[in-house]
Amino acid sequence: MGMVQEFKEFAVKGNAVDLAVGVIIGGAFGKIVDSVVADLFMPIVGAVIGKVDFSNLFVVMGSVPAGTENTLAGLKKAGVPVFAYGNFITIAVNFAILAFIVFMMVKQLNRLKKEEPVVEAAPAATPEDVMLLREIRDSLKK
Repeated sequence: MGMVQEFKEFAVKGNAVDLAVGVIIGGAFGKIVDSVVADLFMPIVGAVIGKVDFSNLFVVMGSVPAGTENTLAGLKKAGVPVFAYGNFITIAVNFAILAFIVFMMVKQLNRLKKEEPVVEAAPAATPEDVMLLREIRDSLKK
């Protein structure tokens, strides 16, 4: 079997296709969560705390060349070491929201699985020849 044939068998297996679909949907879902955090959640948190833009919360850890823009992007472009804790806060909030959503989905799926009634199989009917043999046995005992 050639490598092309093996790859074809692997690629069309259900698990590989399911994984590909999951990765694509997961990427799109990640973008939705990023938007929820950046556009809806963080402005509320920023209004309460007093800072609106968490991505520009940082501590400069080196010397800044003259003329360098004092933003995270500008400092990184200039090669200045920066401790970007604001970006970390945003990513951590993204993770917490995503983890909570996944937790709620799994919890709901588990609840739906439990609600499905388990139908027990009825005991198989005793074959007629076995019934006749039992009758013969019982009549011989008498």
